[in-house]
Amino acid sequence: MPDLLLELFSEEIPARMQARAADDLRRLVTGRLVDAGLLYEGAKAFVTPRRLALSVHGLPARQADVHEEKKGPRVGAPEAAIAGFVKAAGLKSIGEARVQADKKGDFYVAVIEKPGRPAIEVIGEILPDVIGNFSWPKSMRWGTRSKEPGALNWVRPLHSILATFGPETEEPDIVPFKIDGIAAGNVTRGHRFMAPDRIAVRRLADYMQKLDRAKVVLDPERRRDIILAEAKNLAFAQGLELIEDDGLLAEVAGLVEWPVVLTGSFDPGFLHIPPEMIRATIRNNQKCFVLRDPAHAKLADKFILVANIEAEDGGKAILAGNEHVIRARLADAKFFYETDAKTPLEARLEKFKDIVFHEKLGTQWERIERIERLAAELAPLVGADVEKARRAARLCKADLLTEAVGEFPELQGVMGKYYAEEQGEDEAVAHAIEDHYKPQGPDDFVPSEPVSVAVALADKIDTLAGFWAVGEKPTGSKDPFALRRAALGAIRVILDNELRLRLIPLLVDHFGVIAGLDLAIHATATHTQTRKMDHRVKPGDDSRGVDDLLVFLADRLKVQLREQGARHDLVDAVFALEGQDDLVLIVRRVEALGKFLDTEDGKNLLAGYKRATSIIRIEEKRDDRAYKGAPDPKLYELTEEETLAREIQLAKEIAARAIEMEDFEAAMRPMARLRHSVDAFFDKVTVNVEDRGLRENRLRLLNEIRAATRAVADFSRIEG
Repeated sequence: MPDLLLELFSEEIPARMQARAADDLRRLVTGRLVDAGLLYEGAKAFVTPRRLALSVHGLPARQADVHEEKKGPRVGAPEAAIAGFVKAAGLKSIGEARVQADKKGDFYVAVIEKPGRPAIEVIGEILPDVIGNFSWPKSMRWGTRSKEPGALNWVRPLHSILATFGPETEEPDIVPFKIDGIAAGNVTRGHRFMAPDRIAVRRLADYMQKLDRAKVVLDPERRRDIILAEAKNLAFAQGLELIEDDGLLAEVAGLVEWPVVLTGSFDPGFLHIPPEMIRATIRNNQKCFVLRDPAHAKLADKFILVANIEAEDGGKAILAGNEHVIRARLADAKFFYETDAKTPLEARLEKFKDIVFHEKLGTQWERIERIERLAAELAPLVGADVEKARRAARLCKADLLTEAVGEFPELQGVMGKYYAEEQGEDEAVAHAIEDHYKPQGPDDFVPSEPVSVAVALADKIDTLAGFWAVGEKPTGSKDPFALRRAALGAIRVILDNELRLRLIPLLVDHFGVIAGLDLAIHATATHTQTRKMDHRVKPGDDSRGVDDLLVFLADRLKVQLREQGARHDLVDAVFALEGQDDLVLIVRRVEALGKFLDTEDGKNLLAGYKRATSIIRIEEKRDDRAYKGAPDPKLYELTEEETLAREIQLAKEIAARAIEMEDFEAAMRPMARLRHSVDAFFDKVTVNVEDRGLRENRLRLLNEIRAATRAVADFSRIEG
């Protein structure tokens, strides 16, 4: 079967745009092929700094013939309806339609026979449309036609288009199309410097082979593998170890078509500045990797550079240029670090009084005060020293005003730790300053030291409560203040450290603090700041905000539990209970519920529950009322009623003691034993009797099972 090969050859595509562009090209082209009836066996996209390519294999040579019948209006229908049908069906007149009878009368039917077209013609229409409407984060126009309507927008000037189509055993044809004056052909070019000549190609295997000889590694995965393997080998040869960086690796692989890995060095005198600062300097400015000595895990005065050319001098000039730039950049970093260290962190705090954190939430100074207060409140709950937690919270944002963090924002917290250590702060305080932003992603480190835990939680809870209080919640895919990340971070801190916190009182109290901001406008605030602060949250507005925030946290926890394999119905069953704000306890309930329902007792519990409550739901819906409250033992007429009531009461007592000890499996076990009594009840007892009092009493008795099980979860939400 024929294959399609497409290449769009241009000036350099920014590395950050490459992966998405390759995926978009594959998705758009294959989607249009399928819409056109051209089903394929497989497709793969490739990207380098200078080319975006796509191979689609196993396509048919032509579209299938189409036989279609379109039913029209009834014979004798108004002329307008008939004329509309003739036009829609592509007929010359109604005489070309046939008349077909059915139960409702005679109708016109148009029979449309549409022969399939050669696939290459269809592809020749699809590709220019996809290319002409391709979306880039940023694009440009160029050349003499750049201002004409319909001129091509592309990420960088497009030089040529390669598009071939044909079976593997024959010479492929060129797909006939032209866009913006560029006609498709079968020619590409190799490496810009080492093999710039034109190369004629046929299909994917030939294309990749010739590009490889022309010093172009087409597959970005292969370029990454080459860079990583050679970097590790060069490091090992010098007795060092590569500090791996997946983000940098992907970026560098997007900067080169023919990766050549080299090792450079810098003045070891720079090693006294923080290693994170050295790494950020070398990574951000020169896109180079750093190395460490495995003997002591400290940085070495070496770096790994990835060039895009096999230089005649073995890369000496390239290394010399990069070493010169890195030396200058590290000198700047050293100056920033030494200058910052001269000013104590606490001396910087006064400036925060003039910096607005958010127009509705006050200044950074006010935010720090809230975090400090909340960290002190959390400290005894997480086993932290109150004064150390208060001190760490007070200083945790101070490094935002340093030159180092101004140059490298990703080092906020990290630099604060180093300055705190140099200025004699307690070690727990210094580490809490660094760790309070964590975790920032699913693979990030979770603080475990008590002072760090208190400050990290205080920071996240203040962020969430603050933006909830002023109505700045995430909507759809928009989350400008990273509140989803803050919520997941708080959840992970709580769960990983098994913190038994009641969130409702904490949030209610902190919402109240935020609501009091109107009374705490500092005298240093400008007139504009004062005017903006009039729109802050008012006291008394917090109850709905707390409820909404708890729902948001619950949703984030649900997502996390489901990703870890928990059944969605079990998660919903636990969250349906009111007042669930102890996240550790919620997780334990879900885990216990899942384990128990997999046992024979669990199956009995669920079966008994569903049999007992199905009739209640039906009757409550019919009567439009709930049958709650204790049944009257005086109305029991049969032994089965008395037995069921007695066993429900016993199960509730045992379950209550077990739940008090947080043994949820033990709480469910006596409930599972109710199944025999439930079955006996339904065998002997008629619920819907004519006596309304007796009927209501029996429904109340069955409802006791529902009430008992709600001590663990809402079993009505459990499937199966």
